[in-house]
Amino acid sequence: MFAYDYPLLSVFWSILWFALFVLWIFIVIWVFIDNFRRTDHSGWAKALWFLFIVFVPVIGVFSYIIARPVDPYATL
Repeated sequence: MFAYDYPLLSVFWSILWFALFVLWIFIVIWVFIDNFRRTDHSGWAKALWFLFIVFVPVIGVFSYIIARPVDPYATL
């Protein structure tokens, strides 16, 4: 592939999409780790959140982030 076949704007879009993909993977991993570290959930709740995130990834991740209670020990 030569440089004139792949313009500069396409390179920027490719880098942007790759960065968003890496960010999405990081968020999904963070949600899984946070789900299994929580002490206020039972094992069934953790399993149901896990299944919800695996089978409906976008809605599952965003609903977990919204429904998650605020950590009183977290600092801003």
